[in-house]
Amino acid sequence: MRLAILFCLSAAAFAQTRQRDLKLEEKQAPGPASVSIPRSYAVVIGVAKYADPGVRPLEFSERDAESIDSILISPEGGNFHAENVHKLIGSKATLANIRRELEQWLPSMAKSDDRVVVYFAGHGFIAAGKAYLAPYDLNTKNIAGTAYPMDTLGSVFANRINAKWKVLLTDSCHSGAISVDSDAQAMHGALQDLGRSLFSLTASRDRERSYESADWGGGHGIFTYYVVKGMEGSADANRDGIVTADELAEYVRTNVRSATNNQQTPTSERGSFDPNMLLAYVPSNRKPDAPPPPKFGTLIFETNMDGVEVFLDGNPAGVVNKSAPLKLPGLAPGTHVIQGVRMGYEPDGPRDETVYPGQDTTVTIKILIPRRRGKAAADHLDRGMAEYNKGGAASYRRAADEFQQALKEDPQFSQAALYLGRTYNALFQQEDAEKFFRRAIQIDPDYLEAHASFAGMLLDKGDLDEALRQLNVVRLRDPKNAMMWYLLSQVYCRKASYTEAIEAANQAIQLAPANAEAHFWLAESSRMATKWDEARREFNEYLRLSNFDSGAAGKINYYVLGYLAGFGKKHRASQTDIWRDLRSSAYFGLCNCETKLGQYDAAIADCQRAIAYDQQDPMAHYALGLAYMFKAKQTGRLEVASAARDQFSEMVRLNPDLAESEYAKKNISTLDGVLRSGR
Repeated sequence: MRLAILFCLSAAAFAQTRQRDLKLEEKQAPGPASVSIPRSYAVVIGVAKYADPGVRPLEFSERDAESIDSILISPEGGNFHAENVHKLIGSKATLANIRRELEQWLPSMAKSDDRVVVYFAGHGFIAAGKAYLAPYDLNTKNIAGTAYPMDTLGSVFANRINAKWKVLLTDSCHSGAISVDSDAQAMHGALQDLGRSLFSLTASRDRERSYESADWGGGHGIFTYYVVKGMEGSADANRDGIVTADELAEYVRTNVRSATNNQQTPTSERGSFDPNMLLAYVPSNRKPDAPPPPKFGTLIFETNMDGVEVFLDGNPAGVVNKSAPLKLPGLAPGTHVIQGVRMGYEPDGPRDETVYPGQDTTVTIKILIPRRRGKAAADHLDRGMAEYNKGGAASYRRAADEFQQALKEDPQFSQAALYLGRTYNALFQQEDAEKFFRRAIQIDPDYLEAHASFAGMLLDKGDLDEALRQLNVVRLRDPKNAMMWYLLSQVYCRKASYTEAIEAANQAIQLAPANAEAHFWLAESSRMATKWDEARREFNEYLRLSNFDSGAAGKINYYVLGYLAGFGKKHRASQTDIWRDLRSSAYFGLCNCETKLGQYDAAIADCQRAIAYDQQDPMAHYALGLAYMFKAKQTGRLEVASAARDQFSEMVRLNPDLAESEYAKKNISTLDGVLRSGR
């Protein structure tokens, strides 16, 4: 159901709107109030092929440096401004340029509250007992005059760069480096006395090689590959959206050791840096806040006879009389099974009634027919309901056995047939479920709850026409049935009959204003009808009404059957958290609407929330990519363009077969051109 937004900017059109002279800002735009991102500067150096033919070339170190640059400037990563990251790649990484960037530019820019990162990928080595980094124009016959001393780098970090946080990442001493056995030890030792402001993470420890291979991300040094993955969010162990120095060090060390069978161990001196140093902020990786406790609702029972005992979820709840309604407050929102029983008469129910948060709902119990059903059948139904209300596969199977026995004792027992259909649907045995839904309706053609429940299952199967027929039976006989209107809005929305879907959703809301999912389908139908403001309002109303922990997430009868219709998510995995699926979809809808309205910051925030609920949703990544791309076009910010590219790439990785993946690939190509021309 998610709208395919078919958009691809040409490279020329995109480049024309980009600001070539980007204004330096005093501070970066802040993240959420709880996250303070300091102004940041970086120098990224990568050398693969050296001018001196005597230096063995590396294969992927320049590609590594480009990846570090990309994650540093990403709003889903380091959150650096693009103009604050200077790259020295290949022939640009001369000794003179390295000295200028490290010894002049960084000290002139960084202030006491800032963050500084230096990354080096290339050869590192020892000469005359002294550790060096190898610039592009290294002359092996004049090491002291053409290489960059590590002790100089240490002195610059310690004495000339005035920053709160200083980060050094070195992916050197690759296989083929000079004096491999001693390089890492000496280079790491040169940085031991710089205090807690420095986070130094090196690719390997002494007497180890640092490996690179095409096997990692299409070609990377394994150390840099995991540094980038970690800063993309994989290192965020507690899912607070922040990758700290401690988290990155642990993640990189663990994964590099595992991937190399303990042949390479990245090193950092624990305790020599602030473990809470913020290296990346990835909003879409931030774990959603836990829902608050439910705002309870109330059921008020009325009846046509005195002395009717009310059962709620299989437990006795009180007695209701004609002149004295029974009020049951403090009920958790969601679906509850109710039943009215009076000696000598057939019971009313069991049937489902929905409790809405903060709302009173009146339930009418009608006791009409003298008892004609045998005790054995009724006992099997009661035992089956007790198991059904527990939920879970084992209980559902026991419930099915009891309902089967009830029908064997009384083949005309419509309630047993209905709950047998519901139970089989909960067990994903939809052929059996359909058989017993139809049997319940055959026994009692006026059993409206059976018609509506059957329609819910048909929605999950995608049989929209038959679902519509079943719901129309309910509409003709009970036009004030809120469940029917809510399901009907889904049918019409999926059939692309958006006007009818909006009308049906409005009817459901009029009858049950606190039904959050009715607001969801009104929002979804309005979005598909390009009514962006109306859709945004209703998505927000759904999120407000559903923001509580019902304790019913994952249950087959959460509100009503059919809750996931239209999303293609009706499978076992999605049953674990229906609430999470729906909130992800609502935030996706908000993101789409806000993008269409040109409110790109709001769109980005809501797509990030959607991904936080469901990180494997390719369309949420696609929508976030579009929001970033439009914002990049609007502002000319290269780091935003980089973030757009990353989201399109993730979408293609998750599902390359979607039609939108082709548009994502075209956008990636466009953005690559923009990023190349702008840096």
